[in-house]
Amino acid sequence: MRRRGGVSLIGLIYILIGIFVAWDHDYITISLLKKVLSALLAIFLWFLVLLGVSLHVS
Repeated sequence: MRRRGGVSLIGLIYILIGIFVAWDHDYITISLLKKVLSALLAIFLWFLVLLGVSLHVS
């Protein structure tokens, strides 16, 4: 029997609990999420950044 790659259910639950705890203790904030989203948009849509489009999430 072959094992599929990816995250197991236990691993997913562990990550979700970690995210909740980090959010509860203010390690993850709305402003951090906005910055991460802006960075991801700039990475994947870099050609728009070169054309002068602002990808900052406000």
